[in-house]
Amino acid sequence: MLCIFAGERSLMNNTEDITEADSNDITEHPHDDKTRPYSCTVCDKRFTRKEHLNTHKRIHSGEKPFVCTVCDRWFTQKGNLNIHKQLHSGEKPFVCTVSDKRFNEKGNLKRHKQLHSEGELYSCTQCEKRFSTQQCLRKHMNVHSSKYKCTECGKCFRDNADLRAHRRIHSGEKPFECSVCSKRFTLAGDFVVHSRIHSGDKPYKCHMCDKAFSQSGVLNKHMRVHMGDKPYKCSLCNKSFSDSSNLQRHKRHVHSNRRPYHCPYCGMLFKTKDDLKCHVRVHTGAKPYSCRHCSERFTRYDQLKTHLLKLHNEGTWLTCHICQKKFSHSGNLKIHVRRHEGVKPYVCSECSKRFCTARELKQHVPVHSDVKQFGCILCNKSFKTKNAVKTHFKRCSSDLKFGFVLFQN
Repeated sequence: MLCIFAGERSLMNNTEDITEADSNDITEHPHDDKTRPYSCTVCDKRFTRKEHLNTHKRIHSGEKPFVCTVCDRWFTQKGNLNIHKQLHSGEKPFVCTVSDKRFNEKGNLKRHKQLHSEGELYSCTQCEKRFSTQQCLRKHMNVHSSKYKCTECGKCFRDNADLRAHRRIHSGEKPFECSVCSKRFTLAGDFVVHSRIHSGDKPYKCHMCDKAFSQSGVLNKHMRVHMGDKPYKCSLCNKSFSDSSNLQRHKRHVHSNRRPYHCPYCGMLFKTKDDLKCHVRVHTGAKPYSCRHCSERFTRYDQLKTHLLKLHNEGTWLTCHICQKKFSHSGNLKIHVRRHEGVKPYVCSECSKRFCTARELKQHVPVHSDVKQFGCILCNKSFKTKNAVKTHFKRCSSDLKFGFVLFQN
C-alpha cells in the first residue's frame, strides 16, 4: 500500500497546527553562505532578517495575531491563515498536470507527483505501508512507537495534530460549522467533504470514464472497477468484491439469517438499516427522490434513475452485448448476462445445486428443511417456500371463489 499524505488528508486536522520551516533558519540551510545575524534567545535559531525572527518568536510566546473571520480561529503566520481559509472556500489552486488532481498546498502537490515518478519508495519495517518521502515514513513510525497515543482509547497517531483532532471525538467538540445547514463537524476534512453536497463540487475525476466524485477515496474505489481489482474475498463462497463495504453487505444479505432491524409500523424484520429505511416509506408514503424535469417523485433512487432514462432520455442505457437488450442498472445487466453464459456462482451447501442469483439460492434452501413457515390463510395448509404457498393460494382461493376479493388490490 502506497501512502501519500496529501490532498484531503492534509485538511483532516486543525490548520492551526500547520508548521512551516523557517526559510532563513541556519539549521535548515547548513551549507549555504548566508549571514544570519538575528538569533532567537530561547532556542538559538538564527535568521537572515529581523521580521523572520519576530515571526519565529511567536512559536515560543504563543502569540497568534492573524484571525479567520469565518470561524474565529487564530494563527501565528499569515500564510497559515491563508491555507486555513481554503477550508471554507474549498479552493485548491495547485493542479497535477498528469492526473488533474488538485491540492490546497504546493508541498502536497510535490509529494503527490512522486506517485507518477520512478523514484525510490520508503517502506515501513513493521508493516507493508510504503511512503514517497522519508519524512512521511518518520511520521508513520510514530504510530508504531506510540509516541502520540490517546489516553482515552489507546489509539496511536503519526503526529500531535492528528492526536489533538482525534481527542475531539471524546470531548464532543465540533468547531467546524456549515454556513448553509448549520451542521457541525469534528474534523475539517469532514466539513470540506460535506460542503460539496451543497456546492455539487466533484473535483476527483476518473480519467477512464469521465465519472466525477466528491471524495478521493470514492474515486480510488471506483478505479478498481476499471482495473478489475477485487481484493476483498468472501470466505464462504469465494466471491470477490472491490471494496470491504460491499463484502460486508454481501455477507449480511446472502450468508446471514440475522435480521436486527424491525419496522415500527408492522414489525417486519430486515437485515440492513437501508432495507428498513426503504420499507418504512411504504407506511409513511415518503418519496424523497424527485425528478428535476417534472413533478414525479419516487420512493427509491433506482426508480428515479429508470424514470430519467425512459421519459427524459437522461443517463446511459446499459446494453447486453449478446442480445442487445437494454438495462438501466448494472446489477440487472450482470444477472442477465449470467443467464446467457450459464454462469451460476451461488451453490447450495446441501445438494450442490447452482443458481444465478443469491435470491434464487435463498428461495431454494428451505427445500432441505422440515420447517414449513408459509401457511395458507384459507385452509391452514403449510408450505416450505413462499412460491409454493402463492401457487397453492391462487388455486385454493379460486376453488372457494375468493379469488377476486383477495387479489383485487
